[in-house]
Amino acid sequence: MDCRRSSALFLFLLCFTSFLLICHSTPQPPLKSYIVYTGDSMKDEASALTLYTSMLQEVVDSKAESRSVLHHYKRSFGGFVVELTEEEAERMAGLDGVVSVFPNEKKQLLTTRSWDFIGFPLQAQRAATESNVIIGLLDSGIWPESESFNDKGFSPPPSKWKGTCQTTNFTCNNKIIGAKYYRADGSFSDEDLKSPRDSDGHGTHTASTAAGNPVSTASMLGLAQGTARGGAISARIAVYKVCWFDGCFDADILAAFDDAIADGVDIISVSIGGFTDSNYFKDVLGIGAFHAVRSGILTVTSAGNGGPRPSSLSNFTPWSISVGASTIDRKFVTKVELGDNRTYEGISVNSFDLKGELYPIIYAGDAPNTKGGYDGSTSRFCFDDTLDENLVKGKIVLCDIRSKAAGPFYAGAVGALIQGQTSRDLTPSLPLAGSYLDLHDGLSVYDYINSTRTPNATIFKSDEIKDTLAPVVPSFSSRGPNIVTPDILKPDLVAPGVAILASWSPISPPSDIEGDNRTLQFNIISGTSMACPHVSGAAAYIKSFHPTWSPAAIRSALMTTAKQLSPKNNRDKEFAYGAGQIDPSKAIYPGLIYDAGEIDYVRFLCGQGYSSKTLKFITGDNSSCPETTYGTARDLNYPSFALHVPPSNSTVSGSFNRTVTNVGSPTSTYEAIVTNPQGLKIEVNPKVLSFTSLDQKKTFVLTIEGTLEESVVSASLVWDDGKHQVRSPIIVFNTP
Repeated sequence: MDCRRSSALFLFLLCFTSFLLICHSTPQPPLKSYIVYTGDSMKDEASALTLYTSMLQEVVDSKAESRSVLHHYKRSFGGFVVELTEEEAERMAGLDGVVSVFPNEKKQLLTTRSWDFIGFPLQAQRAATESNVIIGLLDSGIWPESESFNDKGFSPPPSKWKGTCQTTNFTCNNKIIGAKYYRADGSFSDEDLKSPRDSDGHGTHTASTAAGNPVSTASMLGLAQGTARGGAISARIAVYKVCWFDGCFDADILAAFDDAIADGVDIISVSIGGFTDSNYFKDVLGIGAFHAVRSGILTVTSAGNGGPRPSSLSNFTPWSISVGASTIDRKFVTKVELGDNRTYEGISVNSFDLKGELYPIIYAGDAPNTKGGYDGSTSRFCFDDTLDENLVKGKIVLCDIRSKAAGPFYAGAVGALIQGQTSRDLTPSLPLAGSYLDLHDGLSVYDYINSTRTPNATIFKSDEIKDTLAPVVPSFSSRGPNIVTPDILKPDLVAPGVAILASWSPISPPSDIEGDNRTLQFNIISGTSMACPHVSGAAAYIKSFHPTWSPAAIRSALMTTAKQLSPKNNRDKEFAYGAGQIDPSKAIYPGLIYDAGEIDYVRFLCGQGYSSKTLKFITGDNSSCPETTYGTARDLNYPSFALHVPPSNSTVSGSFNRTVTNVGSPTSTYEAIVTNPQGLKIEVNPKVLSFTSLDQKKTFVLTIEGTLEESVVSASLVWDDGKHQVRSPIIVFNTP
């Protein structure tokens, strides 16, 4: 055998052996980003990273590629972000000092008239200290040039402020006193601005709703004209940009909480949702809000947009406020006129004016993009790329489902009529002239199209009409009960969240459809994201009058002075609206408050099964489960009463221990007024509370006995001294 043949054979055997090794080698398990939460046990920032690196080395396979800590939390609590396999994450969870390990998952972002509607006019009484209150907003950033954030007349930031301003394509001022952005994985899309600047519009909208300056003659291209403003118009704003084109990641949200708490904010406003775990400390909003409340900072969150499905809440921790949405007495309707002079009224926020000119109208099912492989069964829904541009360009398109009408828009249509029965209380905004018709009217338009050779129509600019039923809770607002602790009623409150006008980022498409090139300073959008900053602004307003009040005291004041909504117009009752709609003017004088602090939440957590060891890690002190651990969640000093009865049981028996603090008249006597629904007997002992000084505390017990005649029964307790009516909702239910 010659050398060439021997070399060839050797190379073949070498390659074949390598091939077999590759084929039979064990594939490496996938890596995933995890958050390792260590509570407040690490006091030495310098040694924290060393410890976290050591913990990582302890759980990672020695044969695995070297890995490092991606980010660590060090200012307000401890923890780090790292890539692990599922098995490594389980090992990490078993290490001493670790409270929880959970995936770094993605959450989603969940606006003239609204403050006036809830009885809070621009001329409302203001405290001189309002400019000392700082609202931290975790959102998509902010557009600093908006008139809502002009700092004319503002003094320098309060001395308590410890935050910073990242000046990349951004400038802070005496209104926006701090701004940072977060992206732990360093991954940015082309649409993202590596700056606290807002390219989405959502963060600008929420910030101006909470604390924007009054801006007269505000409107969305002529719609909703008036003065746009926030609740706490003199408050300062600190921006923490955690949301990007692809969402809001847990690691970044937690990093923002870490900074906001240490920076010295007073209120944290978070219009983000996505919690589904049964462990409060596997949720970054739960973790962040808990450490915030330990520092005297109130966290306000949106309830979520998952309604009307029961138990659809995104945020419901007992140490924060969960806010649902409600309507205001203004809604937008958009008329459609057919070529035969018949008119129909749909809903939309339509700023486009066709000036009454008639355009050809076509049914989307008759205009499929056959070259793209679509037929009428698909094109009728008007999805992107499903329509034939040659058939719809310059026409109005009738679509068979509620959508953003991206298909007609990209195909060159002049307008779109969408039809359906779902979410009739949620006003759509489309990238072209459009209206959302109910199914009956949509069918009439369809019949018209098929009754004439040359069907045509026009769509008018939206009109504003008065909504006499407001406030009601819209279908999209998430409902209770609380899936983790049913005996804590959530949501706590509702606030305006439908068709709200507020400031906007001029580079963001108003309809959220790329190619919609309208440039807006103000936009009209809906969601519990819009409701949340209303409560954040109201909380800041209360804080300006009562700077020493705890987060629980502020929550209590908002809840016990809230306007009760009608259960006849809201079928889910308190599970939809909690204590009711906020009334900031009343909330600064609540009379009595239900206060709670860290020790109360520790006792609550002990009663929920959290161990003393875990709580010591979380708090960083000697917190343990005392003998006075709350036997049930009903003993937490909460301003509402929820009694969950097992689904198979209609017999009701339960009690609540509560303590109220006098913040009204020094000498006062309150009498308990209770509504007793049929089948239930609700008693309060004692029935009269007499106070002789401010800040005096009195305890009482509320008991409920009887039989449930419906699956959900509502009642209420009002403490009345003739001047203050301190109302708490009561709900008894046996739903799963």
